[in-house]
Amino acid sequence: MKVALTGATGLVGRFIADGLRAAGDTVVPLSRPEYRLGDRPDLSGCDALVHSALAHVPGRYRGGEGDDPEGFTRANLDGSLALFEAAKVSGVGRVTFLSTRAVYGAYPPGTTLTEDMPPRPDTLYGEVKWQAEQALDALCGDAFSAASIRATGVYGEGTGHKWEGLFADFQAGRPIQPRRSTELHGADLARAVHLLLHRTETGVFNASDILLDRRDLLARVAALTGGTSALPEASDAPVSEMRCDRLRALGWRPSGWQALDRALPDLLKTVP
Repeated sequence: MKVALTGATGLVGRFIADGLRAAGDTVVPLSRPEYRLGDRPDLSGCDALVHSALAHVPGRYRGGEGDDPEGFTRANLDGSLALFEAAKVSGVGRVTFLSTRAVYGAYPPGTTLTEDMPPRPDTLYGEVKWQAEQALDALCGDAFSAASIRATGVYGEGTGHKWEGLFADFQAGRPIQPRRSTELHGADLARAVHLLLHRTETGVFNASDILLDRRDLLARVAALTGGTSALPEASDAPVSEMRCDRLRALGWRPSGWQALDRALPDLLKTVP
């Protein structure tokens, strides 16, 4: 399968690119000038499109608009809609869109999030993704189908990974705030993307894996490095976990704690 991919060099997109290539697909990276608002790239010859790019303030997704909400919306909603329309016009048969758990937004912490729950985005990031999901779904039909993946936090190896600053602070003995979050290795996300590209099911699919406390994460770091910095307290804050019933029904299984333990030695190599 020949797959056009946005965000191929990003912190998340690079896992998707590697995963698709490893599965035997041909990846055609799209740079931002090729799909900016007003431009409809010619995707003729591509069998599928994966849209994983996001324009945002560095290091932030929620709040990624910074002080320019209108620009954020133009780039990430209007630009996405133009890209989806270009895919359909060009004869692309399948689209997978990387959405986010942020579309669930305002549900109380500790709520189990399922794919049939009405979205309640409480950030511009979540709202933009939710609107893009709806617009993409509305285009389905006439040999054009699409699926949106609501992904949780994604981690994985590579320079600039999400925990570089956290690990550096811990090794330097700086205080760490307690926190728990749901996480998914980038390779497991890539497998979900590949799976959905080769299926015809439409709609939304949750993608999540482990519930990770910073104390547990940094205890693993200390064991690998011999560090003696004080661990943060375990967090007792409730976390809303996503059920991934639709992906699991298709045979998808994330790698769990084994993926984290395999990744940690490489994650530590890039820490300043």
